[in-house]
Amino acid sequence: MIRRVLIANRGEIARRVMRTCREMSITTVAIYSDADADALHVQDADTAERVGPAAATESYLRIPAVIDAARRSGADAVHPGYGFLSENADFAQACADAGLAFIGPPADVIRRMGSKTASRETVSAAGVPVVPGATPASQSAADISRAVRDTGLPVLLKAAAGGGGKGMRIVRHADEIDDAVAAATSEGVRAFGDGTLYVERLVERPRHIEVQIFGDAHGRVVHLFERDCSLQRRHQKVIEEAPAPHLAPGVRARLLDAAVQAARAVNYVNAGTVEFLLEGDGEDARFYFLEMNTRLQVEHPVTEAITGFDLVRAQILVASGEPLPFSQADIRVNGHAIEARVYAEDARRLLPQAGRILAYREPAGTGVRVDAGVAAGQHVTVHYDPLLAKVIAHAPSRREAIDRLAAALTGYNILGVRHNIAFLLALLERNEVRDGRSYTRFIEDHLDALAAPPNASVVHSAVAVGAFAAATAAGAEGSGAGSDDDASAQWDPWDRLGPMAW
Repeated sequence: MIRRVLIANRGEIARRVMRTCREMSITTVAIYSDADADALHVQDADTAERVGPAAATESYLRIPAVIDAARRSGADAVHPGYGFLSENADFAQACADAGLAFIGPPADVIRRMGSKTASRETVSAAGVPVVPGATPASQSAADISRAVRDTGLPVLLKAAAGGGGKGMRIVRHADEIDDAVAAATSEGVRAFGDGTLYVERLVERPRHIEVQIFGDAHGRVVHLFERDCSLQRRHQKVIEEAPAPHLAPGVRARLLDAAVQAARAVNYVNAGTVEFLLEGDGEDARFYFLEMNTRLQVEHPVTEAITGFDLVRAQILVASGEPLPFSQADIRVNGHAIEARVYAEDARRLLPQAGRILAYREPAGTGVRVDAGVAAGQHVTVHYDPLLAKVIAHAPSRREAIDRLAAALTGYNILGVRHNIAFLLALLERNEVRDGRSYTRFIEDHLDALAAPPNASVVHSAVAVGAFAAATAAGAEGSGAGSDDDASAQWDPWDRLGPMAW
């Protein structure tokens, strides 16, 4: 059994993994850059190892530095989290070569499924439908252009080694082909060191449906039902939910079976996600394989909420060589769960924000979970992803889950950096979202309305800022803190304001 885990990540996912490790009496090791020396994930860990300067390329992404940290700490396993090195086959292999259990799939599976072209070929051979398209062998501009014309406009150009929306361009008109090829190739090289492109027919107004799968080294592969991740911007997910609304029973059955077949085709081990595009409605809807993510997903909490299983615990058990702690027959859907990603960003322009968090209060209550990587007094830096936290709501019905999430977001107070909470609330108020009629370009199509001027929650926050500043200038006189520095540091401006209508 694994006894000491190094988490090769930071922020909320590192803290999430540590939470399960503590429950399993497993010692945790954090890694940190100079920018993260006082970060919460470092404070939460049993021990921590520095891996380099602030820049991710010189710290969290340096494979030798991470492996050395694991050796120094005496770790016997590595959990990669998501992002950074989580889908890096060389890192998984380096862990294996160092005698460390990698809490994820084997390196050869990551390499095979990490290439969008290779994964398409693999799942297609297993009978899983893929979006019509082509991968030009020569990768010359002329051959890519020919593949675009043969596929038929409109198309989507995609970097074969890509992810997170990078290296992707929509081409609707013939005179856009050359510029789109050049831009997608260049971005693929910058982001992934690989400019290889492939061409897919553009599926208009699809839904993005993904299936959580899990395999073990004993030949068992199961699904934990599906998630709808259609609400996204620039191919980055914003709100996710499980199960998917308005999914016809026959389509759901075929979709889940296709995901399991895709996993079996590569002898998949550990947690993974098979992503699909869904086109059409009812039993006539068609789905197409999009990609496979060979890691734990950001949105895994909604699956945990509806199934009741701890996916990180299952990951650790499987990485220890044990069989999956559940069978397909054990997995049932209980209610509905929905998650919102809280970012430090200018929501209108999708620009990351940085700064010091002056005051911070998380929502709480029945059916509400918050996975956060920040707290009051900490700095949000420009060096990493601006994700601050995830808020998850679980309830007996979808409508109740949405209402619960909206209430939780309304009570989530963050001062000091701009964030997207008002944007998320505006999104949850849309009738199309409440009725389950969203699609992958929904946010882009309604951005002007969604990024409207600040609502009451922002006004409330502004009043709290004033109260906080006034109390700080006066030494928190009258706040109940007196001259006690510890009490003053814990004083909360929202307590001073008292009840307020939202």
